[in-house]
This record gives sequence, C-alpha cells and structure tokens, in this order.
Amino acid sequence: MDNKGQASAEFILLFGGIIVVVLLAIHLYNKYMNDLSEEIASKEVSEFNNELTNLGQYFK
Repeated sequence: MDNKGQASAEFILLFGGIIVVVLLAIHLYNKYMNDLSEEIASKEVSEFNNELTNLGQYFK
C-alpha cells in the first residue's frame, strides 16, 4: 500500500512541476508580447505623424 501512495505523490509533484514551468513560460511570453506591441504602436504613431507632416506641406 505504501508504493501506491508514493507513486501518487510522485505524479502530483511531477504535474505540479510541469504546471510551474508552463505558468512561467506564459508569463514570459505575455511580457514579450506586451513589449513588442508597445514597440509596434510607437512605430505606427511615428509613421502617422510623418505622413501628416508630409500632407501638411500641400496645404500651406
């Protein structure tokens, strides 16, 4: 009976470790995507401002 309890405990520890690794990977991926989206948004705003400046030359 001891062996069944030990096997169950080992499986619980194994799945717990896998869950920790998956949560860590999700956290890092989320942080990476947020940084990337901010960079893209910044670039888009910069390009939009440049286009407005270029269009402004036609209305002077």
